[in-house]
Parts: sequence; C-alpha cells; structure tokens
Amino acid sequence: MKTSLSFKNINKLAIPALIAGIAEPILSITDTAIIGNIPENATESLAAVGIVGAFISMLIWVFGQIRSAISSIISQYLGANKLDEIKTLPAQAIAIIVLGSLFVLFISYPFSKQIFEFYNASDDILEYCISYFKIRIFGFPFALFVFAVFGIFRGLQNTFYPMVIAITGALLNILLDIIFVYGIEGYIPAMNIEGAAYASIIAQITMAIIAAVLLMKKTDISLKLSFEFHPEISRLLGMIGNLFIRTIALNVALYFATSYATAYGKEYIAAYTISLNIWLLGAFMVDGYSSAGNILSGKLLGAKDYKTLIELSKKLFIYGVFTGAIIGVIGFIFYESIGKIFTKEALVLKEFYTIFWIVLITQPLNAITFIFDGMFKGMGEMKYLRNLLILSTLFVFLPTLFFFDWLDYKLVAIWIAFTFWILARGLPLIFKFRKMFLPLVK
Repeated sequence: MKTSLSFKNINKLAIPALIAGIAEPILSITDTAIIGNIPENATESLAAVGIVGAFISMLIWVFGQIRSAISSIISQYLGANKLDEIKTLPAQAIAIIVLGSLFVLFISYPFSKQIFEFYNASDDILEYCISYFKIRIFGFPFALFVFAVFGIFRGLQNTFYPMVIAITGALLNILLDIIFVYGIEGYIPAMNIEGAAYASIIAQITMAIIAAVLLMKKTDISLKLSFEFHPEISRLLGMIGNLFIRTIALNVALYFATSYATAYGKEYIAAYTISLNIWLLGAFMVDGYSSAGNILSGKLLGAKDYKTLIELSKKLFIYGVFTGAIIGVIGFIFYESIGKIFTKEALVLKEFYTIFWIVLITQPLNAITFIFDGMFKGMGEMKYLRNLLILSTLFVFLPTLFFFDWLDYKLVAIWIAFTFWILARGLPLIFKFRKMFLPLVK
C-alpha cells in the first residue's frame, strides 16, 4: 500500500514526535528557569546545572542512539511486510543498552569531581556540580530505557504513545521542581539544586514505568529476553557503534563550548546555559519533522518506493524551514522578555542578549540539517553520518571556535562555531541524498 505524504498524515507523525522531542529540553529549561531564580547563589547554581546538563546530555545522546537504530530496522521490516521476523530483537536491544548505562553509572559516580574539573568547574560551582550530578545520574538507566521504547514505537509508525509518555514526564518534573527546589513551608524543606535533581529522577522513573506498560499492552513486542541472538543484532550493534562514534564527535563540540564558556567566568557559563537550552528547545521542535522523516524514510526504503522518498524530502524541507523561521521570529519579538524568565542577574542578561540573536537565526539552518539527518538515520546510513560529523567537528567547529576565541569574541565565538558546524553537517546530506536517489526515479 502506497504511503500517503499528505500534510495531515505527515503531521500525524510529526506533531506528536515534536511534543515528545521537546520534553527533554523542557525539563532542562525548567531546571534552568527555577534554579536561576532561587534566593541565594543563583548564578553559581545555574552554572552548575549547565555544566552537569552538558555532561549528562552527552551520555544520553551517545547511548540514546539505540532509538534511531532500532527505529530504522523495525520500520524497514514494516515496509517490507516482515514485521513478524523482528519481534524478539527489541528486548535484546533494551537489555544491552541498559546494562551499558549501569556500567557508565558505576564508572562516573566516584569520579564526579575529576569529570567536572575537566569542564573547568571550580570552587562553589564545582561543589554544586558534584552534588547535583551524584543524584541525577541515577536516572540515566531509566532515560535510556525510555529512549529504546520510543525507538520501537517510532519503527511501528507510532509517535502518539511517546508523546503521552513525554508529556507526563515533563509535567511531573515541572511540578516536582517547584516543590523540591523552593519547598513547602512546614512540610517540605527547600532543597535548591538537589531538589531539581530528585525531580528529574522521579520523572524519569515514572516515564520508564509508563513506557513499559504501553509497550506490553499496546503492541505485540515482547520484553521477554531470548538468549539466542536475533540475526539483526549485529546490524543493530553496527548502527549503534557508528552513531556512538558520531555522537562522541558531537559532544567534543559541546565539551569545548561548555569548557570555554566556563573559563570565561560564571556570568558567561550561566548565559551560555540559557542560550543552549533555548537552542536545543528550538532544535527539538523542528526535530518533529526530522522524526517523521526518520520513520517514513525507513519504511519507503524497505518498500523500494524511491519516488515517494524524494517527495518526502521536499515536503519535510519546506515544513521544517517554515517552522524554524517561525521560532526565530517569535524569539525576536520577545527578545528582552525571554532572558528575564531565566534570571534577573544584569551581568548574565548582558552576555545572553549579546548572543541570543545568533541562536535565533540558526533555527531554519537546524531544520535543514536535522530533517536530512533523521532521514539518513531511517535509511540506516549511519556510517556516512558518522564520518560527516567527525569531519565537520574537527575541520569546521574547532578551527572556527579557536580562531574567534583568539579574537576575544568569547560567547559569540562559540555560537559562530555552532552556526558553521550546522551548515557543514547539513549541506552535504542534501547533495548525498539527491545523488543517491534521483537516478533511481529517472
């Protein structure tokens, strides 16, 4: 049966995926806004949340690539009408990724001080980093379990249940953030930055429980573990390996950006934390269409429907760029107000407003990159994505950052580097896609 690419059908996948995708940045933004307004040591606490958030995001992005890998394989089997042949793979994939997350937890916990010293944290900021991280890291295995389940649902062309799970987790986290960070007089003491970490863990555990229940009740996928490896496990691990290396390269960029911002001073890392969270929120909003591309491209490739695949790329390009432009325009309209949501510190706001315009103009560029990135993941082209990100990080992001830092542009240097990095990742994907598929439909 031919896959419909009507605006309605694309958005039936994209809108729930968009809502699910922004759950994580909303959690981070909630922490940022609430912690940025605590009565004492707000700037130091905000800086610590930004540093720890960068490290935990790195871990989640590295190991969370299971979502794209498993989605790609399941959607391709679905397109080829062979879904029955893949039912035992998800449980094995989940077991592998959760065991890996537990290993990371036990390795990173005792070395938290050294980790954040590596990010240039010191004095009070370092102490806040350690206390926040040593609580929040226990949510890491639950977060990866949820990512794996999201990948299964995406492969089955279902973005509705991930949306339900994500909304529930985000709302619970916001409520608990307010209660735990500020406290309730006479009942719950104000826990400040540690309260935000506890709120995140409880939200992640809740999301994992809901994800497991929905997977067992609403699909034919079993969580029963078979010790006879599925034939596709080697391809899955190969995809994860390529995405793992790719995401390491991505986080090299994030590490240098965070490390440089921290070295500039506490006002700079606080401003960078706000700007990065807003940038990620916009990126994940556009990523709804990337998710639709990920889901549909695997199915179309499995069905060898190349003409519809090209039509899909054109439509998603238009939808994504339009969405990115709208985000940018809204940001410029409320330019002054947005910063004041997160902090009242004049020095932090000064640095934030210096770079916020760059964050906004990159939104349409993000759309191009993320949409084609999602389609290439859906088609299983992980090796090409790996090589492209390594090259763009080593030969575009880092030289740009070093040059503009040498010119003493500080945070502006970081965001110029991010802009060129996004372009270097996106444009080759467009050329590669057209080279691969245009000859197949002539």
